[in-house]
Amino acid sequence: MESFQLLLEGFSVALLPINIMWVTIGGILGTIVGMLPGLGPATGVAVLLPLTFTMGPVAALITMGGVYYGAMYGGSRSSILINTPGDGAAIAATFDGYPMAMKGRAENALAISAIASFIGGTISTFLIAFMAIPVSRFALKFGPAEYFLLYLFALTATATMSEGDKVKGFASMIMGLMIATIGIDMQSGVSRFTLGILELQGGIDFLIVIIAMFALGEVLKSFKHINDGKKQMQTKFGKIWITKDEWKASWKPILRATPLGFFVGVLPGAGGTIASLMAYSTEKQLSKHPEQFGEGAIEGLAAPEAANNAASVGAMIPMLALGVPGSGTTAVMMGALLMLGLQPGPKLFQMQTEIVWGLIASMFVGNIILAIINIPMAGLLVRVLSVPPRILYPIVLALTFIGTYAIASSTASFYLLLIFGVAGYLLMKAKFPTSPLVLAVIVGNSMEQSFRRAYTLANANFDFLYSSPLCIMLIILTIGAIMLPFIQDALRKKKAQKA
Repeated sequence: MESFQLLLEGFSVALLPINIMWVTIGGILGTIVGMLPGLGPATGVAVLLPLTFTMGPVAALITMGGVYYGAMYGGSRSSILINTPGDGAAIAATFDGYPMAMKGRAENALAISAIASFIGGTISTFLIAFMAIPVSRFALKFGPAEYFLLYLFALTATATMSEGDKVKGFASMIMGLMIATIGIDMQSGVSRFTLGILELQGGIDFLIVIIAMFALGEVLKSFKHINDGKKQMQTKFGKIWITKDEWKASWKPILRATPLGFFVGVLPGAGGTIASLMAYSTEKQLSKHPEQFGEGAIEGLAAPEAANNAASVGAMIPMLALGVPGSGTTAVMMGALLMLGLQPGPKLFQMQTEIVWGLIASMFVGNIILAIINIPMAGLLVRVLSVPPRILYPIVLALTFIGTYAIASSTASFYLLLIFGVAGYLLMKAKFPTSPLVLAVIVGNSMEQSFRRAYTLANANFDFLYSSPLCIMLIILTIGAIMLPFIQDALRKKKAQKA
């Protein structure tokens, strides 16, 4: 009942005309950013981040939230029409969405992706509304030792769940922790790794690293394709809707994929890509006709679309309640919260109820608005895909420099932006995941301070690592996260041998 009462108060904030306007703007921008290949929600929020500094905290979060789950709606548009996912979470939509379009069923594919996203997002918002208070109360039990181990688990899980070589994931994480230590040590006052450069004594602003990695790095990666011709796509559509039979085939996969996506999203580092691929794999295994998957099976599109939207909502829980981002995009949002003078964590629910519940209520409003945008207006919206890269990427590049100056008001920040942008590009070329690095930069300082406080309280003894049941549980989870890739490889080999 307490959650229900707070949710009603949240609606009194979310339904203010100004906030409805912001969630609509965020949803439209997110949908456009999501459907443009090479960008994605983290890049979209990073580029638009400086614009939110002129807003209040509620409007800023509502707008960024709209961009985030709007991008989840939009990512499938390019997957369905030109077989090019807008971001990683939309990869699974290419498996059956594009074959549907090739068979003259683009309208049905566009409709079911929006319907599944709406249902997945709405159900997940109910879940977050009624789980947020218990999670935040549980988080009040966390002391310095528990927070240190929580950050350690989050970083470890992000590194091991990243795509590609897990060793590279850990290397990326260590690089991020190294960047986080640059500047004057808060305890001793000693300069660390500043190379005698005055501008580095205050440390490196994590927002500059975020914009450089997610925006500038992606633009640099995409420059080699700047003159590529656009794939031909359908531009005229009939009625964008589905038949009764298609709904009958889709509703159960949507309901199965939504909780799966939500709980995968709650895990630090898992994100929409893993959630959508897991949902697709699960439906294929449960299907009576698995051979139809990959040939235009509508349930093969519905399930991952519900899962990736649910994951985007689930990722908000650790960010809001624990102060640990659940995905790259929530890492950017957490950075914005810190810049606005707010500390994510359990106290946010006690001290800033208007902000938290205004955001949660706005997700209901945003999902309705996005369903309207992505079904009746889909034919108009997808024309954005015809924007040439040679026009799009210079605009994004200009916004990154304007945004960086707005954050730091210093030309020195441009050099940092270029250094980390080029570094991000080189890391992507070498197939190093950037999410562990970015997360480490954001939580690295808090992790160090939590460790020092716990170590001091334990009289310079490492007993604090197992001083409470929570600490022991977090150590077990961290070890489990490290062992998970080895277990998965062993199971794959066993399965291959049986086959």
